Formats: sequence, structure tokens, C-alpha cells
Amino acid sequence: QVQLVESGGGLVQPGGSLRLSCVASGTISRIAAMGWYRQAPGKQRELVADITRGGTTTYQDSVKGRFTISRDNAKTTVFLEMNSLKPEDTAVYYCNAIVQVIATSVVWGQGIQVTVSS
Repeated sequence: QVQLVESGGGLVQPGGSLRLSCVASGTISRIAAMGWYRQAPGKQRELVADITRGGTTTYQDSVKGRFTISRDNAKTTVFLEMNSLKPEDTAVYYCNAIVQVIATSVVWGQGIQVTVSS
């Protein structure tokens, strides 16, 4: 099993920066990809960015050039560096992992609040 724990959220002014971290534990060798999703009030959860085991990254168009997803060398921690934050980035951010054992499953973190407001 894989467990995910997020940290780093909070309140920031427009134009500011935050760095989210997601630490994976358990059978991390079975993780095929990790990513960040977000869900704003009244909206569906959406992909922000993800990174495959091979290092390929994907970004939502609205965050390209502002957000960067990365991971540590041990591939146990994924980071989301968020710059030039806008009020519309306000949401609960969730870390997720695609885990491949016999079948493929999706694991979610508990979520962390990011609020961009003056």
C-alpha cells in the first residue's frame, strides 16, 4: 500500500509563491506516476500537474510557466512550486499516485488548502 502526506499550503497574496510537498510511503516502487490535483468550491477536481516515473511532466494550461512539478532523487517526495499565484488558484490541492501492482489503483492524499487573497 501507498500513503501520501501533503504539506506546505496556506494563505498567500496575489503574485506570491508557495511550495507544496507530498511524501509517499509504503510500496513506493509500485508508483507509476504522481501528481497534484485541485478542487475549488463548487467545481470539479482537476489536474494541475503530474510527473511519471520516467520523469515526463504534464501541466494544466492555466498553470504553465507559473507552476513546476519536481521530485527528489529517491522518488519519494513530489513538490509543486507555485509562483505568480492568482486568486483563481485558490483551492484544496490533493496529491495523488498511480500505483501498479496486479491492477492499477489511485491513491489520494488528504488535501491541503491554498488560498490566494489580499
